[in-house]
Amino acid sequence: MERLEIIDSGRRRRFSKEMKLQIVAESYSEPGLCATTARRHGISRSQLYEWRRLARAGQLDVASPVGGFVPALLVPGVEPAAGSLPTAGRMEVVSANGRRVIVDRDVEVEALLRILRGLETVR
Repeated sequence: MERLEIIDSGRRRRFSKEMKLQIVAESYSEPGLCATTARRHGISRSQLYEWRRLARAGQLDVASPVGGFVPALLVPGVEPAAGSLPTAGRMEVVSANGRRVIVDRDVEVEALLRILRGLETVR
């Protein structure tokens, strides 16, 4: 019978989305020092690169839509200026960071969500 040694590698750490975004932002603030940022926070470089990829794709956003739905706010309509295009069937979507998208009522929801996620990552 052989003796086995069990080594406890520690418990798995969990980071909030806010903390992940903070670490990602820090990694961009120091060009070329991604490994240093990862070491400072006790994570692997590959984990940091994955978080950066998710942030670019809009999947790490704190205010990201849940289940494909985004919060909606109805405001009174503004009359179009004379000579402007008709607005029947159009809607204006405002993202969490204030960016606006005007779409037709026939917009494909998945395409609109991709656009909004992309706009959320633009600074």
